[in-house]
Amino acid sequence: MSSNIQVRGQPLPRVPARNHHMTHLLVCGVSTKRHHREINAISRNRSPSLDSVPTRTDKRQFLCGNDNGKFGRFGGKFVPETLMSRLMELEDEFNFVMSDHEFQEELTTALRDYVGRETPLYFAERLTKHYKNIVPTIKGGPEIYLKREDLSHCGSHKINNALAQAMISRRLGCSRVVAATGSGQHGVATAAACAKLSLECTVFMGATDIEKQSFNVRSMKLLGAQVKSVEGTFKDASSEAIRNWVENLYTTYYLSGTVVGPHPCPIIVREFQSVIGKETRRQANQLWGGKPDVLVACVGSGSNALGLFHEFVGDKDVRLVGIEAAGLGLDSGKHSATLAVGDVGVYHGSMSYLLQDDQGQILKPHSVGVG
Repeated sequence: MSSNIQVRGQPLPRVPARNHHMTHLLVCGVSTKRHHREINAISRNRSPSLDSVPTRTDKRQFLCGNDNGKFGRFGGKFVPETLMSRLMELEDEFNFVMSDHEFQEELTTALRDYVGRETPLYFAERLTKHYKNIVPTIKGGPEIYLKREDLSHCGSHKINNALAQAMISRRLGCSRVVAATGSGQHGVATAAACAKLSLECTVFMGATDIEKQSFNVRSMKLLGAQVKSVEGTFKDASSEAIRNWVENLYTTYYLSGTVVGPHPCPIIVREFQSVIGKETRRQANQLWGGKPDVLVACVGSGSNALGLFHEFVGDKDVRLVGIEAAGLGLDSGKHSATLAVGDVGVYHGSMSYLLQDDQGQILKPHSVGVG
């Protein structure tokens, strides 16, 4: 792989300096107050072409995986036989809509008029000045930009994927959608997408998260969704949502908001969130005539980070930095740094890094955040 995707907790490799006067650091996944004055922000494109929607981005061989969705030892489909035919049907439909003009045109219009894309690339002037003062360099320090996904409808990037998948569920003849949510962002986005398309919506959410995120729970209910409480956290809510899906396979669509789960779910989420990185590349070129030197994104379940990173994976001169929740420290046993210190295992239908004990049982992550 050409680019370095780095998770905090691991040493960062040295990257040769570019011929820029400034380092352009772009951060995704950071919410900022909306009343701040926007400087050099890209205005919203009111009539985007089909180039602005997530047409297939995995043409390079190392991004494709094999026919079972495995990338080396990771990914795959570790599911009961009853699910295999439904997942294959989903994969076939997904592959079709990615090159179907009618679907792409409908999605383009919805992303523009319903979601509010494109989102601005906001120059964080005061934050830039702060770090230039405390980290002086020969070239003057980094210029920091924020990709303002919080300005999308429902307040996060989750609507990009939820809306597109809800459209697929309708094409598959499903009248009902189930989803799991941690912070509630994916739940709200799914509820909004289902409301737009007249689909029944059920969202599973951990009991602790429901208490912490009562505002998002209220929003889901106002949008017509049924919110079901599950004892535990996001991983338990996900298990319950998948269980419900299996029980109602041919009337219900499982709308994943994360880049985990059985193939093709992670690839679907990746493709529909890749609009973030595509816009970023175009906006950066308009703003300073180049690319970001460093991309930084929080890494929870991966949709935000991969949505930004995927467009730049093949760029050797762009460093990709993922930030995980370190909790009380990586040696404390109380953290959420799955990629930094986790072990390889299978969970929710795919092989990935997991926090697990010596017997392979999944450990509860620790974080002040929800999910």
